[in-house]
Amino acid sequence: MATRVAVLASGTGSNFVALVEAQRAGRMDPAQIVVMVCNRPGAAVIERARGLGVEALVLPDEDYDSREAFEAELIEALRDRGVDMIVLAGFMRILSPKFLEAFPRIINVHPALLPAFPGKDGIGDALAYGVHVTGVTVHYVDAGIDTGPIIMQEAVEITPGEIRETLAPRIHAVEHRLLPRAVQLEAGGRLRVKGRRVVLFDPEETL
Repeated sequence: MATRVAVLASGTGSNFVALVEAQRAGRMDPAQIVVMVCNRPGAAVIERARGLGVEALVLPDEDYDSREAFEAELIEALRDRGVDMIVLAGFMRILSPKFLEAFPRIINVHPALLPAFPGKDGIGDALAYGVHVTGVTVHYVDAGIDTGPIIMQEAVEITPGEIRETLAPRIHAVEHRLLPRAVQLEAGGRLRVKGRRVVLFDPEETL
């Protein structure tokens, strides 16, 4: 039985495209993307979703007086579509505890090695700090900012003289590999959270 996935995005949609391509290549079974939700009407991800034949639901920030009003409509829309799981792919809103209660299976991808450099500019913050290694983290979403249990991480070396224009594509390439795999594992019931640690679960061990 397929796990019905909603992808929430606010920007160009490169991670969204990577997820759709992985699904169509059979690398994300049993996950099935049923809708892409965007809060920014001019974002490139909207047309990319439509071009790929995925429903693009646009809920503009400016149409809502509060986070509560926005999330109430979002929750209703996701429930109407039978969504089981949510993936954040560059979604530039913080979700409330009420939303997390309604949809506890939420995964996010972040362009840094958490807990280092959380927030909206992980790439820029890593460069500004002068670290020699950064990377990508896929994690569960909790009520904090990039503080949920970590599912996967991969390091990316920062070369001498590195700038955002050279580092960002290398970071994104790792994101495009890790995120679909994490979605597949979660959709297939292969992940377990034990305290702060996420472990890989083998269903055959229970047979």
